Amino acid sequence: MRFIGIFIAIALGAFAAPEVLQLPSIDLRINAPENPTQLVQTLNVIIILTLLVLAPSLVMMMTSFTRLLIVFGFLRQAMGTQQTPPNQILISMALILTFFIMEPTMRQAWSEGVEPYMNEEIGYAEAFERSIAPFEDFMLRNTREKDLALFLRIRGEDNIASEADITLPILLPAFMISELKTAFEIGFLLYLPFLVIDMVVSSVLMAMGMMMLPPIMISLPFKIILFIMVDGWNLIVGSVTQSFR
Repeated sequence: MRFIGIFIAIALGAFAAPEVLQLPSIDLRINAPENPTQLVQTLNVIIILTLLVLAPSLVMMMTSFTRLLIVFGFLRQAMGTQQTPPNQILISMALILTFFIMEPTMRQAWSEGVEPYMNEEIGYAEAFERSIAPFEDFMLRNTREKDLALFLRIRGEDNIASEADITLPILLPAFMISELKTAFEIGFLLYLPFLVIDMVVSSVLMAMGMMMLPPIMISLPFKIILFIMVDGWNLIVGSVTQSFR
């Protein structure tokens, strides 16, 4: 009670003497820069805010996140565990593995593009080209030639001399559909062992005349114990991680 009384006294004193309170001033005016350094700082803030807004899309478009998340979703559906693990867990796991897989690429982009720009050694254009080059190499390694040829043909640029001539607007959609196809192929392979268990359980229940008993109630424990016995998470995470070239 003593501390409560002291707190109330301080609060009342603050309201009783409003001239003591110093509220921060907020200036929303847009003024012309007084020197080039001030302009560069303003542009830096704008670029950082733009990257923060586009960060979720860039993570999905230019990294391993898409393949990982789709594979984990297929695994949950194949096991029939409904919302276990929940979406938050699957997304967090996909993000962590994405940072693990992309760490060499991000480190190269930082050392070759971002760091020299922050040290004022290169300009905006060169910094962007150096920073995006490692991601382009990663996407090229994991993109099928057929998918690249599709978007090159749509653009009418199917007579390129080398991979260095492939632009980012063509590489991004080609990489995305390649990732989707690879993820669906892995998902199909994940379904097979669990599908066999469902078929065996359904056949046994039908032979026993237990038509009203849902097969999923019997097959789910067998799926879980099979997944545990083969150390499923270790196999799946290891295989999907190593599938990136």
